[in-house]
Amino acid sequence: MLSNIVLGVLGLMTVWFCVAWLKGIKEEKSGAPTPHLIAVGFVTNFFDTLGIGSFAPTTAWYKGAKLVQDRIIPGTLNVGHTLPVVVMSFIFIQRVEVEPLTLTLMLVAAVAGAFLGADVVSGLSERKVQFGMGIALFITAIFMLLGMFNLMPSGGEAVGLSGTKLVIAVAVNFILGALMTLGIGLYAPCMALIYALGMSPLVAFPIMMGSCAYLMPTASVKFIKNKAFDKKAALGLAIGGVPAVFVAAYLVTSLPMAVLRWLVVAVILYTAVTMLKSGMESARKEETVWEA
Repeated sequence: MLSNIVLGVLGLMTVWFCVAWLKGIKEEKSGAPTPHLIAVGFVTNFFDTLGIGSFAPTTAWYKGAKLVQDRIIPGTLNVGHTLPVVVMSFIFIQRVEVEPLTLTLMLVAAVAGAFLGADVVSGLSERKVQFGMGIALFITAIFMLLGMFNLMPSGGEAVGLSGTKLVIAVAVNFILGALMTLGIGLYAPCMALIYALGMSPLVAFPIMMGSCAYLMPTASVKFIKNKAFDKKAALGLAIGGVPAVFVAAYLVTSLPMAVLRWLVVAVILYTAVTMLKSGMESARKEETVWEA
C-alpha cells in the first residue's frame, strides 16, 4: 500500500518535471544531443543501476572530454539523470519492506534540502562550483573506498527508526538532499547513514533510490527555471539513461564489479584533482581582474 502511494506521488512529480522541461526546451531550442552525449547517459546510468552511482562518473566524463561547462555541471546532472532514476525507483522500490513513517520523513527531508540547495548552487560562480565539485568528488571516492574495504557499519535488522535515531536520519538526509544539487551522489552516504543507525542493508535501496527520485524533480525544476544546465547534455543523459536502466536491471547477470569500482574510484580522484586545479586557475584569473 505504502509503495503504491510513494510511487503515485513520484509519478505526479515526474509529470510536473517533464512539463517544466518541455516548456524550457520550447523556449530555447538547442537541437538534438550528439551520439557522444547519449552514450554518456547510457553508460553512467547502466552502472548507476548496478550500484556504482552516476553523478561522479558523469562529472568525470564531462570534465575529461570537455563536454559541459564546469559551472552548469551540477544542474545538468540533476536534470539529465532524473528520468532514469525515476525508472529505477519504479523497478526497485516495491521489492523491500520499510517502515512507512521512516521512509516518508526521509523522502520529505531530501526534497526540502534539494529545494533550498538548487537555488544556491544555480547562483554560484564557476570557481565556487569547481571547488565544490572537487571536494564532492573526493567525498564520493572516500565513501566508495570505505565500502570496498568493508570499513562502513554493516547495519542491523531494523526496517524503521524512532526517537533520536529518526531525528538524526531526517536531519542528515536533508543535508544530503542539499548536497546532491552540488553533484555529491546520495547513494553512498545515505547507505552509510542507514547502516550506522542499525537498519537492514536492504532498506537502504528504497530509501536512497526514493530520496533521489523525489528530490531530483524538485531540484531540476529549479535548475531549469534558472537556466543553469546544458540542454543537449541533459537530454543525452535521459535518452541514453532510461533504456540503460532496463538493460542493467533485467538483462545483466554478471560483471567484474570489483575491478569496475576500482577503475571508477581512480577516475573520480583524477577528476577531483583537475576540478580543484581548475578552481585555483579561476581564482587566479579573478584576482588578476581585480588587480587590473
